[in-house]
Amino acid sequence: MELQNNKSIAEIRAGLREQIVTFEPADFEPLALRVFRFQAEYNPIYRDYIRHLGIDPAGITAVAQIPFLPIQFFKNHRVATGHASDASVVFQSSGTTGLSTSHHHLYDEPLYKAVSYRIFQHNYGDLNRFHILALLPSYLERSNSSLVYMMQHFIEESESEYSGFYLHNTGEMLHRLRHLADNPDGKGILLLGVTFALLDLAESSFDLSFLQNIEHLTVMDTGGMKGRRREMLREEVHDELTASFGIPAIHSEYGMTELLSQGYSHGNGLFVPGYSMRILLRDINDPFAVSDHNLGSSKTGGINVIDLANLDTCSFIETQDLGRFGEKPGTFYVMGRFDNSDIRGCNLMVL
Repeated sequence: MELQNNKSIAEIRAGLREQIVTFEPADFEPLALRVFRFQAEYNPIYRDYIRHLGIDPAGITAVAQIPFLPIQFFKNHRVATGHASDASVVFQSSGTTGLSTSHHHLYDEPLYKAVSYRIFQHNYGDLNRFHILALLPSYLERSNSSLVYMMQHFIEESESEYSGFYLHNTGEMLHRLRHLADNPDGKGILLLGVTFALLDLAESSFDLSFLQNIEHLTVMDTGGMKGRRREMLREEVHDELTASFGIPAIHSEYGMTELLSQGYSHGNGLFVPGYSMRILLRDINDPFAVSDHNLGSSKTGGINVIDLANLDTCSFIETQDLGRFGEKPGTFYVMGRFDNSDIRGCNLMVL
């Protein structure tokens, strides 16, 4: 593949980057195909993978035909498009003892922040309309968590003196929540936490009855037991949390170290992918049989993700998650993980 119209790699990338920040959903597929051709040429790992499959990138004309890079490559390789040196920020996945972890190099912090902000805004509104309380003990104990990085950006954008992280100081967090409940200012409250920390809160001796009286409270589960508790079904966790907190639904976030975009669920485990994402399903027995239009089907398949925000790494990821499509176009459920997959910290409890 020759440079497009004799443009440099930097010029091609700059044009794609601008489109990723601003494009509308109807333009997703043609933009995804342009990103594919760019990465198929200038990402050495992805280029070699496609070559070993015997696929000619010029013959790819639809997103369902695009080869997806197995997510395991992020464990043993630096996956990068057009970048020869390491990035200033390197995200690392959480993992249990003895398991290798993934590394995702972030070369364009403003792009990540712009995309994640737009996705959140589409789902919940402007960040400055929220007080954000992040209960993320296991993540805060690491310095390279993509979730903490994103939440730090969100907390700054909220412009709230009450927003912040909480490690083990649950009492202080509840004191702040109670103050906000007693002194409403029209802003919403986002209480976001790793699963085991939310369960610990629900089962604590603290009086949580005041939570049900907060008019604009959103509780969001980011997933992850971190070996602190037995694995549970998502619906079992959310039933316990809704009962303890006295609220109608638990929201969820779908994200992982290897992705820079997020999906959000407003309840019942149904996720809406961010504008820069598309979910496809592959046949469990044939990883190259991929569908992006099997809507309303109850069939479970492996989740493939197109994440255009991964412009500098790889936008076409074959995950180890199992899922099925929702009835509404574009939506999906996360059903669990393939057998023998590594335990991960994102929201992957089975339905």
